[in-house]
Amino acid sequence: MSRRYELRFSGAGGQGLITAGIILAEAAAIIENQYAVQSQSYGPEARGGASKSEVIVSDGPIDYPKATLVDACLALTQEAADKYSDTIKSGGLLLVDEDFVKAPPQGDFKVVRLPIINTAKNDLGRAIVANVVALGAMVALTGVVRRESGEEAVLRKVPAAFAELNKKAYNAGYDRVKALLG
Repeated sequence: MSRRYELRFSGAGGQGLITAGIILAEAAAIIENQYAVQSQSYGPEARGGASKSEVIVSDGPIDYPKATLVDACLALTQEAADKYSDTIKSGGLLLVDEDFVKAPPQGDFKVVRLPIINTAKNDLGRAIVANVVALGAMVALTGVVRRESGEEAVLRKVPAAFAELNKKAYNAGYDRVKALLG
């Protein structure tokens, strides 16, 4: 049986989480030659409503393209944490933005708290790259793709004028997790 790993990026519309999911799927499929699918869902509001992006990575063909039991979930808002953490598998992982998810849902999963949006805004000077900070953190937490593959996928996706900022954002998320975990 092939290994299947399910990830969910969730937050509010406009936070770039669908893009983060697409980048992760491309890192897995195009750069690492794994099987990967990405799907997305968002409320009727273009910005501000709950949204999610799901990525499934496998070493064999993926027979069902929707996440059922999520191995790792990111939640940038309290609403997303409450709404999308219910299918995290036993022993899974919930990564939350510690400044916006004040009451992380409890369950048989590990909760990791990071200042994701604050890192983008204050350390990098641009809140808009919070999704890339989150992507770096998820890659560091899960190991679903190599660090270098995630970074390469980010650089392939962003405009050249913003390549350095996004590279710093990705590595800030990755390094924060590594520092937190020791």
